[in-house]
Amino acid sequence: MRPADADGRSDGPARAPAQQAPSPPTFPLRGYAVDGQDTHQELTSRHGRERSSRQRSAGESVSRTAAPPRGDAEAGRVPFAVPDQLPGTSVESCSPLGDAVLERRLRATATGAGAGEHLLALQRIADANGGNRACPGPGYEASVRHVTETLRAAGYDVSTPAYPLPKRRRRRDGETCCRNVIAQTRTGDRGRVVVLGAHLDSVRRGPGINDNGSGVAALLEIATRLGGSPPVRSAVRFAFWGSEEDDLVGSTHYVDTLSRAERDDVLLYLNLDMLASPNPGYFVLGGEGRSRAEHGPPGSAQVACLLVEQLAATGVVARTVPLDRESDYVPFIDAGIPSAGVWAGDRETKTRKQAQRWGGRAGRPFDPHYHTERDRLDTLDRAALDHFTRAVAGAVGRAAVSLHTRPGA
Repeated sequence: MRPADADGRSDGPARAPAQQAPSPPTFPLRGYAVDGQDTHQELTSRHGRERSSRQRSAGESVSRTAAPPRGDAEAGRVPFAVPDQLPGTSVESCSPLGDAVLERRLRATATGAGAGEHLLALQRIADANGGNRACPGPGYEASVRHVTETLRAAGYDVSTPAYPLPKRRRRRDGETCCRNVIAQTRTGDRGRVVVLGAHLDSVRRGPGINDNGSGVAALLEIATRLGGSPPVRSAVRFAFWGSEEDDLVGSTHYVDTLSRAERDDVLLYLNLDMLASPNPGYFVLGGEGRSRAEHGPPGSAQVACLLVEQLAATGVVARTVPLDRESDYVPFIDAGIPSAGVWAGDRETKTRKQAQRWGGRAGRPFDPHYHTERDRLDTLDRAALDHFTRAVAGAVGRAAVSLHTRPGA
């Protein structure tokens, strides 16, 4: 899917040194920063293309939080601590703006166990509709209904805007359009919007419960815990994209049809994709790389740093990797919107050092069931889903209360 941290140098020739690190972030963080030397590795993307990605070396300076606890395998809950300042950081703490009550509450109440209820619903939908939730198709439409009913019950304003399908898909299925699901809080400044997204569709070969039912389930859990009328400064928008598996058609159409003013209203974009891989890694995409496409627009490093910090608060040391062109942050990046994402890995192989850091099995893929009929509920790692759900929830609570302008502005 997207490149994973290699923890070492490739066998290829040495590359040019990394660009100078950006100045300390202006986004309201609590004392977490990463610095280190970049290395390179050739990796295979989820579409089978070879990609060259700049990765962090094993010698980077990070907050050495304990390895992720496994938690209760049945409940999918993992204990965590919420320190006022993380130990072992490499820069002084930045004082947060606003009240941290919402941030802490969301991180405590939005859980992998809660997300699991939605995963069960998505699995049942796929089982009842030919084994998949591909867009267009009856499994996808049933997924749309589950999402819209959940969000409306939580008090959100919800719409399901249609978008045209590519001609090749029209010829194959006879359908001409599909739908995204968009929900927004009724409170908060509508001229300052924090946007989160996850693709709702699966491939046709399987139910897509990790890819990307896990991101959808985490997003629904966070939205439910936040509620439709929370005490926030900025409005929060939840997006569930169609046709990600067909070259990001749903999210691209959505961003392309926003007016300039509507694009300017978006403070940042957070992407959730594959959060419960069976042999998980803990990756944050954004703020890395030589090019803008890899690094993201100005402010993306601050958004990525927020996600790293929130994962650390749940007990996980995350690794930052460059953005690629393979998930729904792409149209937001192209529109100049600060963007970052979370991801547990797909067909890439977990290294020995990654297994030492995160547990799991070295020499095996992060998700051996990626894009197959085995991408089912019973193969997921519940502890990873819990960490990511809590971390993104905390990031939303921080950004929606504390952020005045775009990070990096």
